[in-house]
Amino acid sequence: MKTFVRLTVAAAVLAFAGAAHAEKIIKLHHLNPDDPFDNPTGAMATVFKALVESSTNGAVKVQTYPGGQLGKDADVVKQIRRNIVQSGIFSSGGFAGTYPMIGVLDVPFAFPNISVTYDVFDGPFGQKLSADIEKKTELKVIGLTDSGGFFHFTDSKRPIKTPDDLKGLKIRTMGLETHKRLVSALGGQPVAVAWAEIYTALQTGVADGQMNPIPVIAFGKLNEVQKYLTLSGHLLTPYVWVISKEFYDGLTDQEKATVHMAAKSAVVAGRGVARAIEASDRGIAALAKTMEVYSPTPAERAKFREQALPPVRQFIESEYGAEGKEMLEAFLKAIEDAQKK
Repeated sequence: MKTFVRLTVAAAVLAFAGAAHAEKIIKLHHLNPDDPFDNPTGAMATVFKALVESSTNGAVKVQTYPGGQLGKDADVVKQIRRNIVQSGIFSSGGFAGTYPMIGVLDVPFAFPNISVTYDVFDGPFGQKLSADIEKKTELKVIGLTDSGGFFHFTDSKRPIKTPDDLKGLKIRTMGLETHKRLVSALGGQPVAVAWAEIYTALQTGVADGQMNPIPVIAFGKLNEVQKYLTLSGHLLTPYVWVISKEFYDGLTDQEKATVHMAAKSAVVAGRGVARAIEASDRGIAALAKTMEVYSPTPAERAKFREQALPPVRQFIESEYGAEGKEMLEAFLKAIEDAQKK
């Protein structure tokens, strides 16, 4: 009888261990708070988790790690390639070390409006870019989305209404060389500062200004250390959302379909939250209470574009060679095609 009990207990333990081992967990990294109403990646992470877990009856679980808990973007990408972390939503600056050609997308004033960006990144060009990323990084791309909308300039010194107003200003950028070139082309002095240090850098004068979308400026409380906001809309820099190929290949076909469905829905949610924040009293309206807001005229925007575009485009074509030039031309063609719809 004792032998039978021992065997029964051992079988139960082995069965439990097997079930625990079989459990599939996605550790999901992103740099912002997990509040779905506060920022785009918070919304994306929340929607993705809910849809994956409910649609797989808990067979695949999602653990979110917001606020850079797992480290900086560049470090977490390496962990995903080794399947230590399974997924991450990355800024282009954080992803550039793994896929440098993401800088091809940094063409100043390339998009006429936000809806065109959806067509470009959700359409054939987005598929082309994703395939190239997967080929060169061995990471599976499950989403391309904006980081909160168009980038705008803020600063603490003076209103920026013309390129001349940027002269001499120290403007915080990500580590992307294309962003640095853009600021330099307009007469500013680029200062590369990590996101976690941006508030202090602006507060202490390490940088006079910076460029980010409205929701990022708002949830980062940058209005507390910046006085002027210029709605320049000069860039749209995408988030790149990837998943470990090793982990992805271990999913069933149905689970893979669920991951893609959940990611696609989450991207839509992230965009919706960004647009809602921009338009609500948590966006421009809130910033305008403590900042002087200026929207350039079409003629003024044209001057910014004329000064910034040639040197940045020249850098892109020389830096990334024939392959980069081909990707750039495909990007600009996709924008042109989207405008015709």
